[in-house]
Amino acid sequence: MVPGIDMAGKVISSEDKRYQAGDAVVLTGWGVGENHWGGMAQRARLKADWLVPLPKGLDSKKAMMVGTAGFTAMLCVQALLDGDVKPEDGEVLVTGASGGVGSVAVTLLAQLGYKVAAVTGRVEQNGPLLEKLGASRIIDRTEFEEPARPLEKQVWAGAVDTVGSKVLAKVLAQMDYNSVVAACGLAGGFDLPTTVMPFILRNVRLQGVDSVMCPTEKRIAAWEKLVELLPESYFEQACTEVALEQAPQYAEDITNGQVTGRVVIKL
Repeated sequence: MVPGIDMAGKVISSEDKRYQAGDAVVLTGWGVGENHWGGMAQRARLKADWLVPLPKGLDSKKAMMVGTAGFTAMLCVQALLDGDVKPEDGEVLVTGASGGVGSVAVTLLAQLGYKVAAVTGRVEQNGPLLEKLGASRIIDRTEFEEPARPLEKQVWAGAVDTVGSKVLAKVLAQMDYNSVVAACGLAGGFDLPTTVMPFILRNVRLQGVDSVMCPTEKRIAAWEKLVELLPESYFEQACTEVALEQAPQYAEDITNGQVTGRVVIKL
């Protein structure tokens, strides 16, 4: 299996009338790199339904600086917008903020005018970058690792959670009345040790976010919104480019929580 769940490039040839040779496209998800040969190659044969035309304002490298992580972050932010969470409602929390999804979510929310609290396990190392990306304050992850009470003090108008498990349970217990949590990750586990009390007594909405099988229309809208919102400074600050032979080492580093932001493989 050739891995790589993201790829961007130009069409060489197409049997589908929607695409012509030379068209710039991007692909994320659909099981590519998991059960269909993926992006860590110079060429790939793909279903046209899996592709999205590359929006104006992005080249292949920038598209991969966004990738599945940034695309997922945009879907999470859109979930908060759809839930009518406004900047004036209060602080928005982002867990796992130093990761790919979290760092883009921080950037997007800041660009939209939200006051963002970023949670990271490496405050000294990642705090300065997260502040550059737009976080108004940095919170140590240890504050969210203690078991949550069913309800705690109301703090957050909205939240993007990339961690799951007890961290998500803690977040839910601290949400404001009529708030929204967009949950897209399970790095901390797929269990959820909580109660129904935040949902019933505080009208909290938990919105699951899936980027793998996301419909094409929603994908196109998200990519266009990403181009509109991401500042040039994001691409300068939050991305590292590596060669293919470096990918195994960086994969291990990412797994061990030693990488901040996005890593792009240059083929």
